[in-house]
Amino acid sequence: MLAQIVSEAGERAGLPEGTISLVAGGGRDELAELARQDGLVDLIIPRGGEGLKQALKASATVPVIYAAAGNCHVYVDESADPEMATRIAYNAKVQRPGVCNAAETLLIHAEVAPKVLPGLFEQLRAAGVELAVDGRTRTIAGLDGDGLGEATEEDWDTEYLGMKMAVKVVDSLDEAIEHVNRHGTGHSEAIVTSDEAAAERFTGIVDAACVYVNASTRFTDGAEFGMGAEMGNSTQKLHARGPIALRELTTFKYVVHGTGQVRS
Repeated sequence: MLAQIVSEAGERAGLPEGTISLVAGGGRDELAELARQDGLVDLIIPRGGEGLKQALKASATVPVIYAAAGNCHVYVDESADPEMATRIAYNAKVQRPGVCNAAETLLIHAEVAPKVLPGLFEQLRAAGVELAVDGRTRTIAGLDGDGLGEATEEDWDTEYLGMKMAVKVVDSLDEAIEHVNRHGTGHSEAIVTSDEAAAERFTGIVDAACVYVNASTRFTDGAEFGMGAEMGNSTQKLHARGPIALRELTTFKYVVHGTGQVRS
């Protein structure tokens, strides 16, 4: 029904009949057939889990822009305002946890952790967030009881897409950057800081499609970026990176009018 509504709306807006179509089926055999239609299919943007992406990588001969996974981080620097840090970290996790731009890991500098973690954890736990923490985080926050587990190496690499968050205390900006680049998926990363040099270093070295200073990762979205309707978020470096909207899918055609010119 959704496909029918979009197709009819497109025709009313002036698109040729059949421009927007629903492809029936959807099994892996049909997907492989679609992904090998050179000359007919210009581009595929898959929306789904890692299994879908791996199936396409194994069979596709047409171009693919992967709307990739988002193992996103918020790093709270030692110079961060505690209230701002709490607000951003909470929003990045809780506002809509099941999407690719939600934060999955909180990294926090040891110097500011005692000012942020107790209050933030109280808010997160009240919202129903399960916390997986390292030993230093547990000690600094002074927490125990339900909803607080021991973080493992697997947690640092996990996109929860739900009400769970991993938390780690770090000793430096560079340690945070190294953790983000090792475990992140290149989607959206954020630093909370009042130090301009720290912000510049973080944004310059962190490898991600979108890097935020003092803002939630939840803003990575085509509509929020003013692009209009979004088809996905790409962590590839070419062609499109970040939110994919109509502008990112536009190709070029050069029409040249002459009056008999020749090149010598």
